[in-house]
Amino acid sequence: MFDIGFLELMFIGVVGLLVLGPERLPKAARTAGLWIGKIKRSVSGMQREISAQLEAEELRQKLNEQQKKLDDSVRQVQRDVESIAEPDRPAEAPEKAPAPSAEQRLDDALARARRAPSEADASEAAAPNADEPTAPSASDKDASSR
Repeated sequence: MFDIGFLELMFIGVVGLLVLGPERLPKAARTAGLWIGKIKRSVSGMQREISAQLEAEELRQKLNEQQKKLDDSVRQVQRDVESIAEPDRPAEAPEKAPAPSAEQRLDDALARARRAPSEADASEAAAPNADEPTAPSASDKDASSR
């Protein structure tokens, strides 16, 4: 903090002894020490608060950046889902029905995506000839013999 050497301290002590006298010098030294301690504590407290505020601001900035990245990703996924849903939509006259909102289109696309696997399973089950009886499987034979 201050660059005070031994000679300067001795000079301050001699001047203090001459000005204050031997009775009041110890009390003045204690009072000066207490004031210096209070000043040092308050300065270090301010430094801690400033550094905590700087760290909090850094965290806020990082959080905002992550939120922007997340929002961009969500928008990109929404555009991708909407672009997938667009070709499947039947052609209809624009003046007959109002255009559905983006949320409605997203819901429709999700519903079609959920129906698609179940429709594929149903078409696979219907693929064998319905006219021809199917032979019982080995597990069916085991179950009937028990």
